[in-house]
Amino acid sequence: MIGRRMSEADSEESHIDLAPMLDFVLNLLIFFIITTSFVKEAGITVNKEKAMTAENQESGNILIAIRPNGDIWMDKRRVDIREVRPLIERLHVERVEDTVVIIADKESQTQVLTKVMDAVKAGGISDVSIATLPGASG
Repeated sequence: MIGRRMSEADSEESHIDLAPMLDFVLNLLIFFIITTSFVKEAGITVNKEKAMTAENQESGNILIAIRPNGDIWMDKRRVDIREVRPLIERLHVERVEDTVVIIADKESQTQVLTKVMDAVKAGGISDVSIATLPGASG
């Protein structure tokens, strides 16, 4: 009889139900994924020019970087100037309210910057900014 009571006590041992906790953790994960704002980067680091009229502004949705050698970078990959307009058109269809920030290295050529700006505007986005550092020119 004593042996029987021990086995009954072992079988009635309480277990913690993890299902509600897992549901809670999953809900938290979904909440954080939905509310997180993802930071977009052009994919490279450039030395920006300083400007007296620089204004602090919310960052744009689409970032385009121009290196000193004329390379153009979007979404962490190098693109040709001919690819800029189709990429902008595709992104603009997906999100109509997008803006573009061009991050041109201070050693980059103005010709490349002008071509990129023209391609962006031809792609349908008229809100284009050029990233600079605040302060005196030079």
